[in-house]
Amino acid sequence: MIELYTVVIPLSNSNTRSSFELWLQRFISALLLAGQVVVHLLQGKIHRRNTLEQMVAVGPESLMIALLTASFVGMVFTIQVAREFVALGAVNIVGGVLALSLARELSPVLTAVIVAGRVCSAFAAEIGTMRVTEQIDALYMLKTDPVDYLVIPRVIACCSMLPILTIICLITGLAGGLLIANSMYNISPTAFLDSVRNFIQVWDVCSGLVKGLVFGATIAVIGTSWGLTTTGGAKGVGQSTTTAVVTALLSIFILDFFLSWIMFQGMGSAVIG
Repeated sequence: MIELYTVVIPLSNSNTRSSFELWLQRFISALLLAGQVVVHLLQGKIHRRNTLEQMVAVGPESLMIALLTASFVGMVFTIQVAREFVALGAVNIVGGVLALSLARELSPVLTAVIVAGRVCSAFAAEIGTMRVTEQIDALYMLKTDPVDYLVIPRVIACCSMLPILTIICLITGLAGGLLIANSMYNISPTAFLDSVRNFIQVWDVCSGLVKGLVFGATIAVIGTSWGLTTTGGAKGVGQSTTTAVVTALLSIFILDFFLSWIMFQGMGSAVIG
């Protein structure tokens, strides 16, 4: 089976190929890598120690920045929305609207953006450095498949940690919104939490978890694929890191649209119902 990163055209050929063609080639390589990951996972090829190490890097080490982001997003959203609802006499739906926005959209997307900026760049830089310093070739000499050793642990780590971070960010964002609603608009915590309880449903939370799972797989595959296809020394590592993050962010937003369209198209209103 031909490995995808053995057929990549070096960056030295960029004079005859446009940047878009090179990016498209690497994106196709990422899709092929995703297929390899599925096949290897079905075969049960998992390095448990590497997986646990990557789970720590993706989850706990990203927790603090995710919590800060979620808390301020919840507070800002409440400031923007609560004053309008208070003026309309609709105080009882402030918490519910915030909860729906966080569960369905803000928590999974913002968490994925944070992890993409922090983790995807690290994956691309680390594996890209291994590629240009011929450490990947050393793995072959040791009869170790880089997909099993480098890619799959990162994919599992992102897929398992992103949903957990999404739930934590949802709770943190609601806490920030509750603080602002109570201190600035005199909305009682009981009214706020009752609104959350009445509006949010199990499916709303599950949709955020599904998005987190898909976004995690996307981030891991793109970061590792761009690292494995790195050429051109230190300059190539820098280019791979930057392009990997941009591609991951773009993929997150595009996938978010399609996932939202599939999950919520034609569904009844949680606010009215």
